[in-house]
Amino acid sequence: MSIRLRELIRNVRACKTQADERACIHKECASIRTAFKDENSELRHRNVAKLLFIHMLGYPTHWGQMECLKLIAGSKFLEKRIGYLGLMILLDERQEVLMLVENSLKNDLQSSNQYISGLACCAIGNISSAEICRDLAPEVEKLMVGSNPFVSKKAALCSIRILRKCPELVDTFVDRVGTLLGSRNHAVLLTSLKLMREMCVTEPAMIEQLRRHTSTLIAALKNLVLSGYAPEHDVHGIVDPFLQVEILRMLRILGKGHAETSDQMNDILAQVATNTESAKNAGNAILYECVLTIMAIEVESGLRVLAINILGRFLINRDNNIRYVALNTLHKVVGQDAQAVQRHRNTIVDCLKDTDSSIRQRALELVYALVNEANVKVLVKELLSYLIACDVEFKDELTQRICHVVEKYSTDKEWHVDTIIATLSVSTSFSSEETVCSMIALITSTPTLQAYATHKLYMQLAAKTLQPVLLQLAVWCVGEYGEML
Repeated sequence: MSIRLRELIRNVRACKTQADERACIHKECASIRTAFKDENSELRHRNVAKLLFIHMLGYPTHWGQMECLKLIAGSKFLEKRIGYLGLMILLDERQEVLMLVENSLKNDLQSSNQYISGLACCAIGNISSAEICRDLAPEVEKLMVGSNPFVSKKAALCSIRILRKCPELVDTFVDRVGTLLGSRNHAVLLTSLKLMREMCVTEPAMIEQLRRHTSTLIAALKNLVLSGYAPEHDVHGIVDPFLQVEILRMLRILGKGHAETSDQMNDILAQVATNTESAKNAGNAILYECVLTIMAIEVESGLRVLAINILGRFLINRDNNIRYVALNTLHKVVGQDAQAVQRHRNTIVDCLKDTDSSIRQRALELVYALVNEANVKVLVKELLSYLIACDVEFKDELTQRICHVVEKYSTDKEWHVDTIIATLSVSTSFSSEETVCSMIALITSTPTLQAYATHKLYMQLAAKTLQPVLLQLAVWCVGEYGEML
């Protein structure tokens, strides 16, 4: 007598050793094989469900693949559901047996039952080969523009798989995107945006054609930003954040490198940036995508400053994930508007004192990017404070960077010498021929500095320093300019 899946799970959990589990599984596999040989169709779906559980435990189940195809060919939804689940788990696109299910997939795509059509779309979207995608693309295309949103969203996701397997079919779905964007259904809009992004990745030339939908996307985003409370897709008081994020990502792709399209977005991006609540994580996700979009497209400088100020607000958030994201993004955009980022310099420097090492590391990278001739003394002072407190494994790298920054931006020669000596004194194991050569070149080319540098380095010798770079510099200076002592 065939046992139920629940009983099999209970039996497996009751096994005290690996050997007991194997014996239990082998016994049940033998029972399932017998049932398959007897062509017991009534319990076939139950046996395939147990086979899926056995597969999840890591035991071989390839011998049950054909039973999945038999279930898919059946007429009942319950059988098809288990059959398609088995098909997606037990098979993959490289197996030839998959070709046998193509006719069943085609019939199910044409089914009047939306759930059966949805199952077929799921199967195609997960494991279909290039041949199956090419053959069934026309059927999927028809479902995309149907009146049933449940089927339309499944077909749109299924189309993404088709484009990945057969990029040459991208033209087939371009006209269907406009129809999908006209839907008021949340899921259909989400899936259509994902399909649009896949088109842009598959064939970048499609971006030009898809730009005609910019006004539709802006209108949809404006409706979400300005609408009141909508309980259906509300997340902590933010209206449909998932859809807002997807629209912003798509606008970023459409506006990049195109001034006319970017101009259309200016107003709505400003509205999103100013009207979205930042107290909730869902709001922060939208603001983050809005910042990325603003920095990627052609916008006026005022909007770019607004985006950087949002990242500045992220830096004082208590959530370390949000602060990390802000530091990472500021590092990427510092080249576009360094002056706007400089306004948040004090907050960034404070991040060097954070207890989280990943925050400190990202803040460090950003501080390096912010250093210039005007602020080099202030920022190097902070870096030296961090050098004293940082972990041993980071000291050499940090010392190298401080030396590089001082050499590049210092305008005060004496301060240059003092800072290099102070830095090397903290990092006792640091060794660099580049730093030695740079300092020797500086002292040699600046006669007014020779006496000062020799005196300072001689003091290091007198203090019996063991720092290798300081030793080389001190010995060289005393040998060259000892008469100045």
